[in-house]
Parts: sequence; structure tokens; C-alpha cells
Amino acid sequence: MVTDNQMGQPQRPQSSEQQILLLGQVLHSLREEDNLDFLIKTTVTYLLEQFEYQLIWLALYDPLNHTLYGRGGWTPDNDHNALQRNIRLYEGNLLEQVVNEQCPVGVSNLQAEARIPEWQEVAAQYNIQGTIILPIRYKNNLLGLVLLGSERWGYLLKGELRAKLFIVIGELGVVLAQKDRSSRFSKSPTDSLLKLLENIRSLGSLNKRLEAVVEAAHQFVAPSRTNIYWLEREGRYFWCRMSNHLINMGRDLSNPSAATAGITVQELSDFYYALAVNQVVWVTETGSSLKSHFKDKLLQRLGVRAVLAAPIIWQKDLLGFLSVESHEQRIWSEAEMSFVQAASGFISLVAPTDSMETTIRQIQQDTQLTQQVAQTIYKEQDIDASLHICAARLLERLTATRFVLLEYDSNQKKYEIIFQSVRPNRRNLNLSLGELSEVDIQLLQNAKQALEIENFEEDLRLLNWRKQLLENSVRSLLICNCTQGRVPELLLLITHDSHRSWKNLEKELLWVFAQNLGVVIRHWQMRTFSEDQHKIAQTAKKYLDILTNSAQKITPTAAIKQIASVLGCPFGFMLSWSPDDQEASIIRGVCTDNQFTLLADAKINIKQEAIIHWATHQDGYLTFSFEDLPPDTRQWLQIPPKSQVFCMALRINPQEPVTDVVVLADYGQNRWSESTLSATVTFILQLAWWQHQQRVIEKLEASKEELQRLNWYKHRRLEEIYRMAALLVSQLRDLGVPRNELTQMRYKLLMRQLEYTTNSMVGVIKYEQWQLYMTSETMSVSSLWKRSLERVDNLVQQRQLWIGVHGLGQSNEDRESQKTSSSSTNFLIAANKSTMSISGDILKIELVIYELLIAACERSPIGDKIDIWCRPLDESNLEILMTDNGSMEPELLAILNQEASKYSLSLNNLQHKQITHLLICQHIIHQLGGQLQIYKLDDNRLVSRLVLPLSLQTQSGELNSSLSI
Repeated sequence: MVTDNQMGQPQRPQSSEQQILLLGQVLHSLREEDNLDFLIKTTVTYLLEQFEYQLIWLALYDPLNHTLYGRGGWTPDNDHNALQRNIRLYEGNLLEQVVNEQCPVGVSNLQAEARIPEWQEVAAQYNIQGTIILPIRYKNNLLGLVLLGSERWGYLLKGELRAKLFIVIGELGVVLAQKDRSSRFSKSPTDSLLKLLENIRSLGSLNKRLEAVVEAAHQFVAPSRTNIYWLEREGRYFWCRMSNHLINMGRDLSNPSAATAGITVQELSDFYYALAVNQVVWVTETGSSLKSHFKDKLLQRLGVRAVLAAPIIWQKDLLGFLSVESHEQRIWSEAEMSFVQAASGFISLVAPTDSMETTIRQIQQDTQLTQQVAQTIYKEQDIDASLHICAARLLERLTATRFVLLEYDSNQKKYEIIFQSVRPNRRNLNLSLGELSEVDIQLLQNAKQALEIENFEEDLRLLNWRKQLLENSVRSLLICNCTQGRVPELLLLITHDSHRSWKNLEKELLWVFAQNLGVVIRHWQMRTFSEDQHKIAQTAKKYLDILTNSAQKITPTAAIKQIASVLGCPFGFMLSWSPDDQEASIIRGVCTDNQFTLLADAKINIKQEAIIHWATHQDGYLTFSFEDLPPDTRQWLQIPPKSQVFCMALRINPQEPVTDVVVLADYGQNRWSESTLSATVTFILQLAWWQHQQRVIEKLEASKEELQRLNWYKHRRLEEIYRMAALLVSQLRDLGVPRNELTQMRYKLLMRQLEYTTNSMVGVIKYEQWQLYMTSETMSVSSLWKRSLERVDNLVQQRQLWIGVHGLGQSNEDRESQKTSSSSTNFLIAANKSTMSISGDILKIELVIYELLIAACERSPIGDKIDIWCRPLDESNLEILMTDNGSMEPELLAILNQEASKYSLSLNNLQHKQITHLLICQHIIHQLGGQLQIYKLDDNRLVSRLVLPLSLQTQSGELNSSLSI
């Protein structure tokens, strides 16, 4: 068990006053002494006297090299080598733990502690077991440590001994911290910098000033050599411009030896980017301010063991760096770092003066360039010609390869090149760039200057474009959003075929140029849009004149010419066929360019032709290039390579079969705007409507002629039937009345029926030869239903239906239902006592009810039931509701309830007898002052609702006509 006296040695008998006095003397000696060796000796002597340790080792810590340097101590045989040893710390070492945590650490047996192998051999030599390791620190700054070893096992100390030990070690930390601070300021760079500033002021040329800076830095820091490296942006490498050894490392990368002497940015990118953000970089074999593996590369590249570099920056542009280099292992002090940084700052101030005249001249040229762009807004100049001039000057100014203007196409979801200019002996880019990532969009939208990518192969920005641009030899670029603060829809791209960077002044020039260019392009687009709208308006007027001209016989051809003029296409035609055809015919429209032709007598298979397949399966228009056409199509459609093709099917209803496709073609470089494409689609839809209207009109005219012939035939047949029936009645009268009473009764009944039937034809022949004539009659509702149900008796029996009529105004006493006298009809008619009567043309009302019953019976399932409800709607109208469980197409219901648009009345609907008859019934009831509706309930039952006017007087069921028959 470890006890408090395990570590403590038998102290010499001293009183408390003597111990305190001795401690005070030691602390006083530490405060007054300036010599480091005497401080360490005083501390070791006190520890030896007060604690009688067999091993004492005191070391100072170097944070740059992460190394402990032994400065003294004590062993039984005073082994100098053991006490002056230097220990490089590493992960897992117990000494490193003390350094990192800055807390004491105890070891029970130093000989068996594997985490401190440097002292195991010494511990075994002197039989050292219990050991305590104490950090020497001031605040959070670790200055060194003390190792105390005893022959006893364990490491605990009593409280009084622990306090004295911590007081002495703490005071030593304070004194060492003061000496470290004073030594840091002993080598002050102020005087040397003032002398250097005075020297620079008296010199004229830049090279003389650089030479003075190199000489002063070399004298102050005393390295192995001092160099000034200059950045060559186009080659993206540093070359030695000035050295104390007068070594010119060369600028010509075409010379292999010179290129080898330079420092390329690509091989030491972290070093370059640290300098670019105005960071002083120090690198030694044991440490570095760079958190990467590039430190070893840099030392190997320069052939030294320690480097200190400070950037030379002017207007945020890295011009180069001042470097002091040592062939020996070296720790750079704060004073040396400050001097080198200040000296590089002097170079930053004097470097621009060497090229001041050139800079002023460039600024004037840049101003003229931006003004030239702005002037195109107010002058009616060709924007392409102006852009070519500006692009050529800008490429020369930026020493770039390509000037590319990109515009986002929201339909295709990609960026298209709308303008580009390249240096001589360079080829144009022929590509479309996909969508940018959300990060890149936000970056361009929030940018306030041109974005620079020096090495496109390593940069993660514009990652979606990397593959395509690298395939086209783009290695570095500048990119600007031409509309600052908005989603990047117009982008200016400046590219170079090699890795390079641009000055901040050049990036500012490009940014101003891009913003002015954005205004110009927007102004040009607005003007183009206005011109397009004016052209569309003129074309629309001509187009409508063509469609509304009934005397025009070649409307499709003329219409295609106008449609092609909207897009400015030199070529247009239409493929047309009938539903039963196997091949499509060509309706030629316009051809103003001999490069666009159609093969004469071409046979176009409807099912195999690609254009027909694409158009009929596309909801709207479709655009594609010549390269997309299959070989079979190219045989009959002969257009130049890289042409663009527009096609659209003539369709007004997705359910109707397509029989026409409009095809337009133009050269690929001619862009189609959204407004012209939208107008073209509208015109094609109008043409589709016109063709549909023509077909409907032709069908209606044919139907009208047929109906006229049918009406003439039926009317003449009706006249003949009337003539023959009247002749028979006359002959029957001439024969006289039979003598038999029963026969006589039967004879009179048949005579009255024959006379009634014959007389009923008079009104039809006389008043309804070419139009309906409405009469005014009255009849009881029960009689009306009895007559109507007798007509459908056979159909009801065939389909085994039950028809129930309810609500004919029966009394409370008589509500039992009884079957009608007809033996063959399954009818249930509620008995009535209070009879309701209707007024109007009863014959026509009977025909309407008959039509409704026929429709209900035909659509009802076999063995089902049809319910009919009659009730007064108000004082003057009767409501009849007929419900059945049949079904009807939603389109037909929409037509009957006037919910469908006019085009729903297609040719198929005109041929549909049922819907035609029901529409006629609706019209007749409306003429009689009533209503007829057919709709579906929530439980899917169909309801036929009929509203008829009530009669003011009640009749017994006899038919009283106001016509004289």
C-alpha cells in the first residue's frame, strides 16, 4: 500500500522557521539571478538538500521542435551525458503527456514504466523506483519540466513537502517566462526596419530596392540565404527575382532547366494558398505552420532544413514572397518573423511604382472598354459586331483563350452558348453545359466579383461542368454572373488552356464588363421580344384572314407559310393522313432555301415514321436536331447537317386520333425564342381547330342534306297514308252501319279510332312540314303515364323490368297499390282520387316521356326496377323524377347538362342516336316551358328529371285539343 512517506526521504532535522527562511532565500535568489545556468543550479541544490532525491533532471521545452532540452540535475555519479540529453517527444510518451496536460504525473517504479523508455536504463543503473514528473509553466505557457526519482517505491508526498516543491517550481516558471520575454525583445527589429526604410527611400529602381531588402533581411536574420520570389501568373510558378547569392532562377518555362529551377504552384498548392491570404509561413524539419505534408516537399525543393516566408501582396494580389532559408536546423523567433513580414510589406509598397505608367495606361484602356459596352445600349449597333470587338480586346487584356457567353434554357434545363469569341488558332466550343449544383448557384448569385478557378482539375467549384470543359482543354477560368444578386441565368466565362491566375484589378474589370454586358443583353432581349411581338401580331392578322376566308381553297398551305414565318423558318410542310390510311401524304407549305428539300413521291409509312411517332406521343411541340433523325427519314427529308427541326401534332382532344403533323426546319445557329415558340403553338392549335371545324361542317352539311331528303320522303309518305286512310274511311261510310248490335258497336269504335288517327295527321301535314308547331292541350298525369307505359310494355316484358309510379296525389285512405288491367305489363301505379293535369303539347310530351322510358329500360340491368316519382314543384310546375340503376358515359352526361365545351360535340357524338334523341327532347321540353335533366346520384343511380307546367283546371283524362281536327 502506498503511504505518504513512501516518496519522502528522512529530512534533516530543521525547525519550521529554518525551513521557511531557507525557502525565502531560494526564492529571492531565483528572482535576482539573470544567468540561466545559475537558476537551474540553485533549484537543483535546493531540491537535493530538502528532498534528498537520487535522480533530479531539469529540462526546457522547445514548442517548435516539440523537444525537451536537458539543462542540468543530479545523479549519484554526476553523469553529465544523462543530464544534458535532448528528448524528442512523440505520441504515447509519458513526458509528452506532462507537456500536453501540464499536470504532474507519478510513476511507482521507473524501471518498469514502458512509456518512458529514455529513463529506464538510467533508473536501473541507480536503482530508481518512485518518480514524480512536474511541469514548469507560467500561466498556460509550458517552459520545461522536472523529473525527481527516489530509490523507494511509490510517488506520494506529504502536504507540506508538496507545497514547498510546487512553490519552488512555480517561481522557477515565473523567472523563466520573464527571461524568455526579455530575450524575445532583445533582438528588436525596429532599428533595422527604420534603417531599411530610409535606404529604400533613397533608391530609385525597383531592383535596387529589392536588393536592399534582401541585404537587410539577410543581415538581421543571418540565414544561409535570402531570396525574393516573384509570381508569374500565366505560368503559375514562382521565379527567383533577387537573392543574396545573385541566383537568377529564370522565367522561361519553355527552358526545361529554368522550369526545374522555378517553384510551381501545383506542386506546393498549400504553401501558395497560405501566402495568398497574407499568412507568414515557417517550415522546419520538426514543425510547420502548414497543416499538411507539403512542408517536406518545400524543404526538399529548396534544399534547406528551415524556411521562413512572408507574402508580398498589393491590392489583394499576391506578387511573390520574401524567403529566408537555412541549411541548418533552426527555430525562427518572433522578432525574425516580424522583421521578414515587415520587409515584405515594404516591397508591397514599392513594387507598384515600378509599373505605375503601365497601370495607369491599363486603367484608361479598361475604362474605354467598359464605356464601349455601355454605348451599345444607346446606339443601334449590331450587338454581335460590338461583342466581337469587346471580346477580342478583353481576351488580349486578360491574356485568355476564350470568351463565352452562356444563357440558361429553362425548358432544356441546361446552359446554351449564345456568343463566343476565341483567340487565333483556337476552336470554338461546341457543347451545352448542364445545370449547376445548388452550392454553385448560391455562390454565383451572392458573388460581388469574378470567381477565379486557377486549377480546374483540383477545384471543386463548377463540378458539374468539369468533365466537359476539361475535354475542351479548359484548365483555368474566370466566371461572372451578369445579373448580380439574381439567379445566374446569364454567365460570362473567360477560359485559359493552362493553369494560371489573374490580378484583382483584372477580375474587377471583368466584373464591371459583365454587369454592363448583362444590361446590354437584357436591353437587346427586350427589343428582340418587342420586335417578335410586333411580327407575331402582323402574322396573326394575316393568319386569321386565311382561316376565316371561306373562299380560300388552299388554307393548310397558306397557314403553314404563316406559321413558318413566326419562327423565321425557310422550310415547312405538313404530313396528313386519314385514320384508315397506311401512308401519309405531304402538304407542302414553304421552301425559301434550296438546302431544304423533300423527296418527290415519297412513301411515308405512318407506323414506322419517326417524326410521326415522336409528334403523336408528345403532348405539345418537340424540337430536335438533324443528327437525331434516323436514316429512313433522311432519305425523304433532306436538310443540312446541324439543322434544328420543330414538329407538332394537330390535336384538340387527347381522345381523338391524330391525322396531321406540322414540321418546320431551320439552321441550328438561329435561336427560337420562347415568345415565338408559344405563338407557333397557338397558330398550330388554331389550325387544328379550323380543320376540326371544317370536318364538323362537312359532316353537318352532309347530315342536313340527308335529313332534308328523309323529311321530304316521310312527309310525302305521310300524305299518301292520310290520303289512303281517308279513302278507307269514306268507303266504310258508304257501306253503311252493320245491323248486328255487337258488330255495330265494334264498327263504331273502330270508326272513331280511324277518324281520330286520320285527323291527327292533318296538323302534322298542314303546320309541321318544315318546323315544329306547339299546341296547347291538357291531360291528367295518371292518363299520361298509362298511355306512355302501354307503349313500352313489350320492352319491359323482354327485360323483365318493374316500373313503379308514385305520388299521383292519392288520399290517405287509399294508398294501396294495384296492378293495371294490362295482363302483360309489370307496372305499379298508385291509385289516385285527386288528379293532377298538365298543359302543353301532349303528343310531344308523350313522345319525350316515351324516349326517356326507352333509354331507362335499355340501360337498366335485366330484372331491375325503375321508380317514377311525381310531385308538384310549386303552384305552376310538376316535377317528375325517373330513377334507374343503369349507366351512362360521363361525357354524355356532361353534354346533356351543358358542362362540356363545344368541341366535345365531335363526329362520334353526332352519330350517337341516343344522345341525339335526348338532346332533341331537351330542346322540345324547353320550348314547352319545362326542363329536362339527366344526372347521377351519389349511389350511382341515374335520375331523369322532367319539369312540366301544371294545368289550371282538372280534366278527367280526355284529350282536349285547341286544334280543329
